[in-house]
Amino acid sequence: MLLPAWHGGGVDDDLGRTLDGVGPRLRALRRRRTTTLAELSAATGISVSTLSRLESGARRPTLELLLPLARAHGVTLDELVDAPPTGDPRIHLRPVTRGGMTMLPLTRHVGGVQAYKLILPGGGGRRPELQTHEGYEWLYVLSGRLRVLLGEHDLELAPGEAAEFDTRTPHWFGSATDEPVEFLSLFGKQGERAHLRARPSRQRAE
Repeated sequence: MLLPAWHGGGVDDDLGRTLDGVGPRLRALRRRRTTTLAELSAATGISVSTLSRLESGARRPTLELLLPLARAHGVTLDELVDAPPTGDPRIHLRPVTRGGMTMLPLTRHVGGVQAYKLILPGGGGRRPELQTHEGYEWLYVLSGRLRVLLGEHDLELAPGEAAEFDTRTPHWFGSATDEPVEFLSLFGKQGERAHLRARPSRQRAE
C-alpha cells in the first residue's frame, strides 16, 4: 500500500484522518506486546524520539517508517492504517518470534479481544520472570504441558485445559517439560472475559 502526498480537501481529507489513527494503533500494538520504545527502536532502527512522536500523532507516518514497524509487530500495512476489508475472511498468519516464543496473531484488528496462538520451546532451565500489565487473559492448551506461575500459584495445564486470570496478577508461562507447548490465548481489556474456567491440574513446589 502506497501513502500518497496529501493535499487539502476530498479524498486527501480522508487520508489525513486515516493517518491520524495510525499513532493510537501503533501504541496499542506495542503495549499489547509489552515492548518498550527502546526495544522497538532496536528492532526497527527507528529512533525512540521518532517512535514516540509517531504514537502521539506529532509525526506523520511514511511508508519507510511503517514497513519496519509492520514487520516488528507481525501485522500488515493494511492493518496499521486500518484499510477497508477486502471481503476475504482468511487471516494470513505472520509469526512473531521473541525470546524463543513464537506468536501467531489470529485476529485482524487491534481493538477489542485479541486472539493468538503461542508456541513455547521446551523448558530447558528457563528462569521464570513474572510480569504484570493491564488486561484479562484466557488460555487453552493445544499440545504439550503448560506451566503457569500466577501470583503464589504454580500450575500445570494439560491439553484441553483452560485458565483465565487478571493480568495485573504477576504471571509467567513456560513449558512444563522438555517438549514445546502450544496454546491459544485470548487477551482483552478489563471486563472482557471468556467466562470459561478449567480446574488447575496440580500445584507444584519450587
